[in-house]
Amino acid sequence: MAHSGSDGCEMHLNGVSEEMDLLQIDVEADVVEDRAGRQDAACSRNVLRKQRNWERQLAAKKSKRKEEKQRRKLNREQESGGSADSPHYTKRVMKAITKERLAEAQSTGLKLCIDLSMTDSMSDKEISRLAGQLRRLYGSNKKAARPFHLFLTDLREDSRLYRECIRMNDGFLSYMMDITEESCLDLFPPETVVYLTPDADEALETVDADKVYVLGGLVDESIQKKLSFSRARELSVHTARLPIDEYMVKRNNSKNFHSKILAVNQVFDILSAFCNTGSWTEALQMWFPQGKGYVVALPPDPPTKT
Repeated sequence: MAHSGSDGCEMHLNGVSEEMDLLQIDVEADVVEDRAGRQDAACSRNVLRKQRNWERQLAAKKSKRKEEKQRRKLNREQESGGSADSPHYTKRVMKAITKERLAEAQSTGLKLCIDLSMTDSMSDKEISRLAGQLRRLYGSNKKAARPFHLFLTDLREDSRLYRECIRMNDGFLSYMMDITEESCLDLFPPETVVYLTPDADEALETVDADKVYVLGGLVDESIQKKLSFSRARELSVHTARLPIDEYMVKRNNSKNFHSKILAVNQVFDILSAFCNTGSWTEALQMWFPQGKGYVVALPPDPPTKT
């Protein structure tokens, strides 16, 4: 009987020991879970903070794009003299009107060439960007009150740019413009050609109907100096630049960034606005990109009466 009681006591102690072990395991599990929970909470906070930052940046970009879209819409309405009282035509009618204006421009419009002879040195990325700029330029010309007669010169059918324009720009081969492998000097007398380049000494004062204006079709992310100016010298033609120095001043910005280098479609928009308004101040104010670090200079205050 004593032996049996000893065995029962030992079994009881073993049961208590097992229960204590289980309690220790539960406590350790709770500690691990608590630590993991804190880590998960910290990770969740980091993820939420990053997500909020990303959402704020995305909202800021969307707002900026919306403002820019509204600004461009307002610019087009101002250029075309549009207002709320203007008649609203159907898309078919508007398309017919646009086609008629472009056809008339090919007979009587100001002549503008895009010199595409410098694309061989451009990267594939730069070629794609230039194709997009040409699409936007053509879109602006379609909307212009006084469209230009456009020429894409030195554009070979076997070139990367030609293939990229067909790939990226719907209906490219139906654009109402002249596309040719010839250079501007094959089409027009040298004395009539004015090559617009930011490195020219002389500022463009007006746009002459007897002249042919040439823009260098160039996207150069490596910022090689004076490429379009060198091309103009090679052609031995007159050069001019947009009158940025005459009508604009540098604006202070956090990056201290100031640039007069514009995309080909941006130069076109400024030229087109000037032809419509007759004012460089208005044209530059409407179309010179805000991120370039320049603003239109304010006219001097009139003298005070004494």
